[in-house]
Amino acid sequence: MRHLMSPLDFTTEELDKLFDLANDIEKNPKKYAHICDDKIMATCFYEPSTRTRLSFESAMTRLGGRVIGFSDANSSSAAKGESVSDTIRVISCYADICAMRHPKEGAPMVASEKSLIPVINAGDGGHQHPTQTLTDLLTIRSMKGRLNNFTIGLCGDLKFGRTVHSLINALVRYEGIKFIFISPEELRVPDYITDMLKENNIPYEEVIRLEQVMPQLDLLYMTRVQKERFFNEEDYIRLKDFYILDTVKMELAKEDMLVLHPLPRVNEISVEVDNDPRAAYFAQAQYGVYVRMALILTLLELVD
Repeated sequence: MRHLMSPLDFTTEELDKLFDLANDIEKNPKKYAHICDDKIMATCFYEPSTRTRLSFESAMTRLGGRVIGFSDANSSSAAKGESVSDTIRVISCYADICAMRHPKEGAPMVASEKSLIPVINAGDGGHQHPTQTLTDLLTIRSMKGRLNNFTIGLCGDLKFGRTVHSLINALVRYEGIKFIFISPEELRVPDYITDMLKENNIPYEEVIRLEQVMPQLDLLYMTRVQKERFFNEEDYIRLKDFYILDTVKMELAKEDMLVLHPLPRVNEISVEVDNDPRAAYFAQAQYGVYVRMALILTLLELVD
């Protein structure tokens, strides 16, 4: 039995196989429509989510399976004080696979150690968001045709953004990647990430102005400033509008640059950018369903 706690749980070769499966699902959905007819997924979300939870539910439903679970800790026995360990032991009696989101870092890992079924980390605090990273990688590979030799700008909340941290850790395994970190001083990428990049001789820059680096980018990964990660309202209000991507800034970019965003957006990408063919974030959400379908099939060992 295998779990997914981090994008690094899969080798790059295993990721290629997973992405090949996801692309085949995209092209041949009917081929996979009933593989999970007798399977049940539990979605245990101790923290609010729209895209991640619904994409897991969509993925399982499209495979023919069924979904049970909860979307808020207050609607689970956690409100009565039940531990994650006890919850997953019970869930193991009801379902064949579990996707868990939790505000505490490491909670899905604790669950995996007690679980009798595969557990997927659907986000734990500001730590990891592996299925979003798989989504990002599949989107890049599908739309760019490769996962190496490009410059990626990561913009916005690089301090608290678990999607950013996961993506950086995944991309360092590929050749020819250069990172440009675009953020205010208060939301800089953590030192442990820049230390890791230095140790591995991976090039990176840290800048404050987005306009300064737009012409260099093959990919721009935008993030929102996350209100739920701030300790006070004043800091959030001061920083929330620091970066807004609009058509004026897009004019500075390469003709084939892609704009990615894990969503939800607030106002960091102007709606006028949606009509630009380089805006890939809604296609990215669709790729999230395909990669989760492929992951479910892989962890349940329903494909060769």
